Amino acid sequence: MDADFGDFAVDYNVPDKISYSIQLLTKFVSKDSEAVLIFYGGEPMLCIEEIKQIMDNVKAKQLNIQTNGLHLNRLEPDYVNRLTSIFVSIDGTEQLTDHYRGKGVYQKVTENIKAARKNGFKGEIIARMTLMEQTNIYDNIKWLLNNPDYSFQSIHWQLDAGFWKNDFHKRPFQEWVKENYNPQIRQLAEFWVNTMETEGRVLRLYPFLGVMHSLLLEEESLLRCGSGWANYSIQTDGHIIPCPAMNGMKDYYLGHIQDSHPLHLKQIYVQEPCTSCRILGECGGRCLYANITQRWSNEAYSLVCETVNNLVESMKNSLPRVKNLIAEERIRLSDFEHLKYNSCEVIP
Repeated sequence: MDADFGDFAVDYNVPDKISYSIQLLTKFVSKDSEAVLIFYGGEPMLCIEEIKQIMDNVKAKQLNIQTNGLHLNRLEPDYVNRLTSIFVSIDGTEQLTDHYRGKGVYQKVTENIKAARKNGFKGEIIARMTLMEQTNIYDNIKWLLNNPDYSFQSIHWQLDAGFWKNDFHKRPFQEWVKENYNPQIRQLAEFWVNTMETEGRVLRLYPFLGVMHSLLLEEESLLRCGSGWANYSIQTDGHIIPCPAMNGMKDYYLGHIQDSHPLHLKQIYVQEPCTSCRILGECGGRCLYANITQRWSNEAYSLVCETVNNLVESMKNSLPRVKNLIAEERIRLSDFEHLKYNSCEVIP
């Protein structure tokens, strides 16, 4: 057992590729008439033949993929075009993306996305940014929206925070949050609403989109990605887990596709300190994996909670202007609708 996981029992022998039969998956998914399948990794495009077998044999309402985009060109257009949405990892400008992911990654990813569009893909392409201290989020989202290589109309971002036990003290995270990220989120929120006022369109910035939609509907949310209660992950060995980040965590195996029903799985929810938080209804708990494993100390993780509170308050402050725009019919409530539980965490 890896000491980094504390008291959690971890199976380190989960295979790299699917070890169950596609027929078994077909039977499991057939029990849910509204099933949405998401290809997730690791990098799912390293298993293209398995993806094609699943797409050819498993009946699902929708098919989505979360990919680094480097091998998207290896999947034939007929298969790409069956997807509803493609989450592609890109962090902003070419310089920033290549800094995080390696030289040439940005160009390869944008080339593959443009090729997918040229070959007939009509679904949603969502830029999924990973944020660390080198990121100025305002500038990089503006770049993704308007860059000359490919203009992303849908963007999500995720903080790289709370996933590793020993990285907090090595990083200037606190300084970055207070001096860079939080102020730029407020600036970005102002830009988002200004765009509604000047252009009559709602930019699909998913963390803003999801929270604002809930505020407009006056609804509270459980964990917004749906992990553990509306969205489950199937390991390569067929075991079912609440969240893909919990791969191999045996204490949280919820069954196996061989003998489980997808609509009757045990539900796993976030616990303290999330359940006592005053903005739980807007946040939903942010991350089940982070809540359960608690890799960062409470003091360190409180900085992450500050970022969520800052984002939620930015949306609440913008709410009167958005309501006025809807009342004036300059935008519509339906402009904020989005596919939920599609592997987008919503809360960064």
